[in-house]
Amino acid sequence: MEYYFARTVGCSYEEAVSRVKEHLKTEGFGVLTEIDVRSTLKKKLDMDFRKYVILGACNPRFAYRALSLEDKVGVLLPCNVVVQERQDSTVEVSAVDPVGMMQAVDNPALQEVARQVREGLKKALERV
Repeated sequence: MEYYFARTVGCSYEEAVSRVKEHLKTEGFGVLTEIDVRSTLKKKLDMDFRKYVILGACNPRFAYRALSLEDKVGVLLPCNVVVQERQDSTVEVSAVDPVGMMQAVDNPALQEVARQVREGLKKALERV
């Protein structure tokens, strides 16, 4: 099973980041963290890197359900969504597949929550 799903979008990197946030919100996700990888690598290592952001997305309702089923599942949260500018100047958005990620946890009820989270993330990314 793949650990992510991705698609190339037909807009600029900056517009893709904005659209991803907007569509995540529509699906009930908030962005808890935003890591600008390009800026961080430049600052910490003086290395140049392409435009690349990691958004830590969380749907509080699903997070509560998951944590109620498995108290250690927090080590797998939030769901990361990446927006990156590829070398050919195309922009790709990708997200972790929560179903693949939760396979390590032997709990059928948690798998159902993961399927619902996957659907919300896929819907958000499809709209970008």
